[in-house]
Amino acid sequence: MRATVQVDYPGVARAKLPVLRALYEHFRHEHLERSTDRARAFRNFQAERGEPLRRHALHDAIDAWLRPQEPDRFWGWPAWPAELRDPAGVAAAAFEERHRVEVDFHAWLQWVADGQLGAVQELACSLGMPIGLYGDYAVGVNPAGSETWSDQQVYRMGAGVGAPPDPLALKGQDWGIPPQDPHALAAARYRPFRDLIAANMRHFGALRLDHVMALFRQWWVPVGRGATEGGYVHYPLEDLMSVLALESAQHRCMVVGEDLGTVPDEMRHAMAEFAVYSYKVLLFEKHADGRFRRPGEYVRRAIATVTTHDLPTLRGYWAGRDLELRDRLHLFPGDDIRRHVYDERVRDRAQLLAALHDAGLDPAPGDAAEQGFSESVAHAVQLYLARSAAGLVVLQIEDLLGMSDPVNVPGTSDEHANWQRKVSANVDEALGREAVLRLFADVRRARAS
Repeated sequence: MRATVQVDYPGVARAKLPVLRALYEHFRHEHLERSTDRARAFRNFQAERGEPLRRHALHDAIDAWLRPQEPDRFWGWPAWPAELRDPAGVAAAAFEERHRVEVDFHAWLQWVADGQLGAVQELACSLGMPIGLYGDYAVGVNPAGSETWSDQQVYRMGAGVGAPPDPLALKGQDWGIPPQDPHALAAARYRPFRDLIAANMRHFGALRLDHVMALFRQWWVPVGRGATEGGYVHYPLEDLMSVLALESAQHRCMVVGEDLGTVPDEMRHAMAEFAVYSYKVLLFEKHADGRFRRPGEYVRRAIATVTTHDLPTLRGYWAGRDLELRDRLHLFPGDDIRRHVYDERVRDRAQLLAALHDAGLDPAPGDAAEQGFSESVAHAVQLYLARSAAGLVVLQIEDLLGMSDPVNVPGTSDEHANWQRKVSANVDEALGREAVLRLFADVRRARAS
């Protein structure tokens, strides 16, 4: 698996699952059958996580049983035999009774993952990291996954969540994610939302809410239509923010809202009222005349970063690799917009160099040529952000390594190998580089001043 150019997710699963099954068989014989302390810990975890865990494990067990029979047909629960599509039905109960060991195996996988996350968070805090793990709450779920099967009355399968056209994706986006029905959420007293938030905060010191505007309104795209043919459906913002605040306080977990793109005023006011941190991306933090915001102009209650997983890396941005990729994937709506975006990038590079100069952070002479790039450019840009007034600053490992290719291209699915690109060095090598250590030292000094 390590020799492949990109991450081979099916291959990784094929390699790991037999090992995990063997480990579970050992656990079953050595612990469950002997009622050891570890066995009791697992059973307590099952009892604590309750019905959501039971249905998730049952879903995965059914899926694992059906999929090898006809791989091309059983791609997810909507293609299962009708009698198994009801998680509360007689057929599902009968399957669970016949395949108890298999269902327990999938619950055990969740227990192992939960324990590992908890151990990492405990270690991080013991090493002096006051926040520790920074988690991500996705904007939605897979339409064929366990969440939609387990809670079908909440999800609307005839639409997908997305976004209207914006600078991030000029043709709009349809993520194919079934939205939660706001009326069904209210009828359920927001239990589905509360449970998801609580589960995500369980072992994190901070949680990022992907596309936080979804708490106020979501762009629903009818199945079979284009992303531009969608419309906004509104959600009970005050209620959802209250649930979020309660869980945040209970779990002592700070919340960061990814407020990029088109953000309505109602969402901004709610974030301020409930003390949700904003998301500030240096590449977007510009004045109307094109000047980049000075470090002191960043708001305090924010997490600041040079770029994100949905944007080009710093090297890719500087060299215009992302624009070339948009060209190849035909993501520009027209030639006029294409020319405008290319021209804007030239102006942005010049404006960023001017901002670095004003901050006394000029890169080494000759390193910031029109499309040149070097470690001194990356160092200057990241140190510029480190001097910002934002409460938190994030450095991306891709930018520490000087990688060019993005991990994700919004508005694409099969056109680009999203989320499959590997990091170009292992952690020890990446964080042990002299240039990286020097940057860390400068960032620490900047954040302390």
